[in-house]
Amino acid sequence: MRVRNLHLRHLAASPDRVGALLDGLASPADPLWPADRWPALVLDRPLEVGAAGGHGPVRYTVAARTPGRHVRFRFTAPRGFDGFHEFTVEPGEDGTVLRHLLVIRAHGPALLTWPLVFGPLHDALLEDCLDRAERALTGTVRAPARWSPYVRLLRAAAVRAGRRRDNPLGARATRP
Repeated sequence: MRVRNLHLRHLAASPDRVGALLDGLASPADPLWPADRWPALVLDRPLEVGAAGGHGPVRYTVAARTPGRHVRFRFTAPRGFDGFHEFTVEPGEDGTVLRHLLVIRAHGPALLTWPLVFGPLHDALLEDCLDRAERALTGTVRAPARWSPYVRLLRAAAVRAGRRRDNPLGARATRP
């Protein structure tokens, strides 16, 4: 199964300001990733080609990077996720567009886990991420994302499962 999942936000800010948020990914004071609500994006070194890490059970390596403009992560886990996800900063008519694109060929267990678990959680996380970018750049969010009842159910189940493993979903991860 091929998956192409796109999230974007038009931001009233210069590409340089949006790019600065992107360059802060996985840093100790990451201004973009919503680690207050989701597992932190953690890498084994600064954001550069070859850095490895992920968030929660999702693992990847940095496959490409243009500072302030683009970063691509190639998936290494979970099983059945062959592809990448990336952030791109693009000049827009009245500011800048921050895009997140995920492209995978789902196979094996991902044929079920993507549509039933990872896809809905991914969509909610990315909208929270874009809200965070908008708030950081403008001081407000015009239309804040809201989690669906299904996402709230998945999160509650993950939190319960995480507590049993002493690692609740949304807890800040430490750097490796």
